[in-house]
This record gives sequence, structure tokens and C-alpha cells, in this order.
Amino acid sequence: MRSSLFYSLILPLLTVGGVQAFTSYANDFVDPDFIVAGKFGNNTLAAQATILAWAKDSASGGPWSVTQKNVTAPSGDVHDYMSWAPYWWPDCSKVGNTTELTPEQVWKTCPYVTRDGQFNPDGRLINDVGNFQSLSDAVLYNAIAFSLTSTGSSSYSLTTVNFIKTWFLDDATKMNPNLNYGQMQRGPNGQIGSHTGILDLKGMAKVVTAIEILRKTKCTDWTTDLDNKMNAWTKEYISWLESAPISLEEEAAANNHGTFFYNQLAALKILVGDKAGALGVTNTYFSKQYLTQITSSGEQPLEAVRTRPYHYHAYNLAAMITNARLSTYAGDASVWNKTTNEGSTIKTALDFAMTLSAASSNEASYAAELYPSVAAVGAVYGDPKGEYASFLAKGEPAYAEEAYFLWNQPLAGGEAESAALAKASGVSTAGGPKATTGSSKAKDNGTGFVSVNFALGVCVFAFLQFVFVL
Repeated sequence: MRSSLFYSLILPLLTVGGVQAFTSYANDFVDPDFIVAGKFGNNTLAAQATILAWAKDSASGGPWSVTQKNVTAPSGDVHDYMSWAPYWWPDCSKVGNTTELTPEQVWKTCPYVTRDGQFNPDGRLINDVGNFQSLSDAVLYNAIAFSLTSTGSSSYSLTTVNFIKTWFLDDATKMNPNLNYGQMQRGPNGQIGSHTGILDLKGMAKVVTAIEILRKTKCTDWTTDLDNKMNAWTKEYISWLESAPISLEEEAAANNHGTFFYNQLAALKILVGDKAGALGVTNTYFSKQYLTQITSSGEQPLEAVRTRPYHYHAYNLAAMITNARLSTYAGDASVWNKTTNEGSTIKTALDFAMTLSAASSNEASYAAELYPSVAAVGAVYGDPKGEYASFLAKGEPAYAEEAYFLWNQPLAGGEAESAALAKASGVSTAGGPKATTGSSKAKDNGTGFVSVNFALGVCVFAFLQFVFVL
């Protein structure tokens, strides 16, 4: 984002407790081994600083719990997760009421009909889905921030552990391990969950990244007792995912819903130490749905027919890439070169998506959704001609400040940021920035803020960039 560090770092210094907006990527699994090893090139210093800022920003509303909503699931159990299908709208024209219906009467009495891509504005009155997304982002960034700056324990790890305990483990606030009431369509026949509700917890891949980082750093806040309890909860949830009819229906979905299903299940298998099971999950995806998701040109036909095609191209790409990352972490990186029935790869799909215009389908605000996938493909497949870096630079000049830049290496960019940050923070750049070697980390003063000298150095550079770009 343009001048993101200017806003995310200097304002906290000027206004105590202030928090700024951050980006929630569609999904990702960040290799915990890469993060814990800490061998980051100097060109990633700005991305690291952004992660420290986003750790604080993302945690501002937490902790979250399914017990916080003001409407209880039809089961009557406050611990049951619940959400409403976003594209379903009430049709009360034939209900026969003579007085105005209350919202509660509408939800239960009126038939609901689907309008693809059109969000029902009351869909987030119950916000378990939004709260889980916030949780997944907060634990991801705080766990990475902990690894970047600390050992043993810190405010970042305490935040991560507290949020996980609140959502999954504490008796008073924990979620039951099922999605029986996810994306309810509402109306007289919609008081149960639908298969699309499984998508709500796609961010489990981020949660698993966080827990794996806590484990591998031997974080003292993540105790054996907590780990055992989380494993037990996850095993119950896996059992539900592998047997519940609505879950099996989602598993069979040919489009992005199926792709994201495998993100979630593979990540959970990794969490409980079943890497062989995780590989079984990703292998199923790459030998099933994946084969028909990309044509020879790179088009994704099942996403192209949606009312927001640019968004859905980027959305499914994020899920495909996450499945490939999970497979790689579990021991099989060959899926990056796996071809579909028409001879295409993930790279082919990304190359095609880069030719699409978000504005042409009135989706200009979604343009940035593709950028993390561009960075991922450039890092995995290589970028000898600089095409991916150039695409990013054109769409987002300060892309090296984005969090995703840290874990998508090697990728060109960040040199100017590196020079400014190194000068301000005292990090040597002798020999020039390197993409995957060295061990350059952003400095933190232990309070959750980037050190003043470091932050001011960042802000000077970002402010100058802001002025000259405008």
C-alpha cells in the first residue's frame, strides 16, 4: 500500500494506542520453518516492520469468541458457531402478514432466495465469520512478530496464546468443534447450516501457521497442556469435517469452495502431527478438483462465470497456492508443477489472471487481491525477466512494504527500502541486499512498538515516497 509504513508507524508514535487499517489476505499458509529460521534478506526489512505494526493493529478488537453474538444458534447452545449465508435475501411477498414483521420474524418466516455476489447487509449482524477472520489474522501476525523479535515469551506470544485459548479452549468461551450452523440460508427451511458455511473457517491455515511457530520457537506461553487440548479439539473437528453431510458436500464442490475445503483440512492434519494425512488431503485436491479448474489458456471457468469474476479468479488462486504451500510443508513440492487436464499449472492461472482488468467488471477495488499470488508465483517459479515484480510495482509501488513480501522470497524489490531502513537501524548492507540469506530483522524495543530511531528512519523514507508519488 502506498506509504503504508508512514501511517502504520509514525502515527502510533504520535498518538498513543492508535491503530491503523491492515490487509487481510484471502488465505495463506506461511512456512513456519522459514519464519523461525529468520534468514531474511535486507530487502525484507520494510515487510518485517509492517508485520510488527499489523500485529498490534489486528489484535485491537480481540479476543473473540462465538459466545459474543447476540443471537443463539437454533440448537440453543451459545458455543455453537453460527453465520448467515451472505448472498441470500428474504422474499416476504407471499407470507400474508398484515403488520410489519420484526427482523426475527423475517429470518424465520420469509423464504430466502439467492442473489449471487450481492451481499445482504444484515448478514453480519451475527459476526462469528468476521470474528474468526480477525482471530486468524491476529494470531498469524502476532506469532510471526514474536518470532521476529523475541524468544521465550513476549507481548506478541501472550496475545497469540490468549486469542487461541479464548476461541478454542476456555470452557466459558470455546467454540464447539462443528459448523452445523454455518451460512444458514434462513427462512422456514433454512434454520440449519449449509455446505458453504465450511468456507467460513478457511483461515485455519493461518491459525495453524501461528501454532506451528509457537511450537518451533519453544514459546513458553504455549504449554504442553494447551497443545494437548488444542490437538484434542482439532481431532474432534477433523472427525466432523470428514463425516458431516454438509462438509462432505463442500468437499465435493468443484470451484473455490472445494479448493478452500482442502486448505482447511490439510492444515488441521498438520496441526495434529499427521503430515501423511495432510499429503493425502492435498493429493486428493490436485488429482480431483484441480484437474478441471484451469483451462489451457489459464482461465478458471468456474470462477469466470461469477458476478465478480476478477475477485473470484484471485480468490481461488489464493486457495490453490495455499494447498501447494501445505503440500510442500508436508513433504511434496512437486504439486507446483502439477498440470491440469489441459496442461496448465498454477503459474498458468496466475499469468492469465494478470491479463484481466478489475475495472472492466467494476471491481477496481479488488485489484490488490491478486498481488499476494503474483508474489508467490514469482518466488516459487522464478522471475528472470522481472515480469512479476514489474506487475507489482505498477499496481502497488510500495509492494515491498507488504507483509506477504517477507514470505515470498526470492523476489525483486525492497532495495530502496532496505537502504533507508539499514541506515536508520544500523543494519549492515555490505555486499548488497540478498534475497534469502543473511539474518536481517526489524528491531523492536520489547513494548510492541518498533524502536523510535528505526521507525523514524522508516517514516522519513515513506514520507518522501509519499510526497514524490503524489
